[in-house]
Amino acid sequence: MGLSPESSTAQASAPQTVSDPARAAALFEQSVRIMARLRSPEGCPWDREQTFDSIRKYTLEETYEVFDAIERRDWPHLAEELGDLLLQVLFYAEMAANEGHFTIEDVLGHLNNKLVRRHPHVFGNEASRAAGNQAEVDSAVEGSSAAVLRNWEEIKRAEALHAADAPSAQKALHAADAPSAQKLLESRLDSVQRATPALAEAAKLGAKAQKSGFDWTSWRDLLPKLVEETAELEAEAASDDPARKPAVEAELGDLLFTVVNLGRHLGVDAEMALRGCNRRFRQRFYEMERASRRPLEELSAAELEQLWAEAKQKLAADSSSKQVNIPPERG
Repeated sequence: MGLSPESSTAQASAPQTVSDPARAAALFEQSVRIMARLRSPEGCPWDREQTFDSIRKYTLEETYEVFDAIERRDWPHLAEELGDLLLQVLFYAEMAANEGHFTIEDVLGHLNNKLVRRHPHVFGNEASRAAGNQAEVDSAVEGSSAAVLRNWEEIKRAEALHAADAPSAQKALHAADAPSAQKLLESRLDSVQRATPALAEAAKLGAKAQKSGFDWTSWRDLLPKLVEETAELEAEAASDDPARKPAVEAELGDLLFTVVNLGRHLGVDAEMALRGCNRRFRQRFYEMERASRRPLEELSAAELEQLWAEAKQKLAADSSSKQVNIPPERG
């Protein structure tokens, strides 16, 4: 569920803490050394056996555990989960170093250069250019976030064009023919990575298309589109022919794309909205299990619907005075 009034107030009044860069650097160095030892011949057999493919699933798990800690406003747990996520970076970098690809110093160097390069309004045009910026942007943003984002996109686009001319980029595009690669590099949508989660990709594609004037005028214009896409899905789903499944999938995808972009127009992140919905469903279902004197599978549809309605009502009342929690999952 959403934040309770108490948690919002606590967040606003919490005392600010200040990091100690020297101590942070020392601790980071210690973490790098620990990771190197774990992967060494005298280290941990399990860590030595891991590959990029074997640990990538843990990266996704750790990312969502960070999301969960944030949503719960569990700050001590968040600090721990961020450490676990950082471990993934150290693990990848150490494996890359073992195979002669790159080191953690390269990772940090790329990060630092990127931050300076894309923030000329903070570090100055000269420092930004020294860090690799080849775009002509106006660094006098005058406190405008919109101007910052425009500059950011222009700098990113210049980076992509420069990378396309580099020999390494040609190697990366070895599977594509030259005309196709050139066409992609000329598209606004080229900067939206295919590896992005589908909900986020849909929102980013819509936002990029908007810059070319290809978008709905307002969120109200998407409501008829939702009706249209729902009708098309219903028409395809009405068939019992298994051969129509790809068409059903395509229509469901069109409906989801429209819903995601409705959220974009409303200023709502679809991933966060769905995660909130999932959390509410968990809470309500958990409340149903607690309230029922019999196993849920023994109840009729009407009894289940009644329990669901009562759970929604109870949780709505509870949320007005305190944050409602459910037992955390344990992986």
